[in-house]
Amino acid sequence: MDVRIGVSQHPREIEVEMADGASADELVATVEAALEKASGMLWLVDKRGRRVGVPAAKLAYIELDTGAETRRVGFGASV
Repeated sequence: MDVRIGVSQHPREIEVEMADGASADELVATVEAALEKASGMLWLVDKRGRRVGVPAAKLAYIELDTGAETRRVGFGASV
């Protein structure tokens, strides 16, 4: 699952590729728990074991891509 995090007052988003065993429901619960605390941090661990931390007060948005849909690659022109 791919996670894109928008941080307020930062022009680029943070992209984290989560491990295959991570579920969207668990991630949503983690984000909500971080947002409940005024000075909370959202900590995520990517599939390589790296930790990414974002202050919860700076979260602008979080986009989850579960990969449920198949992605098309190429130009798709039929002959």
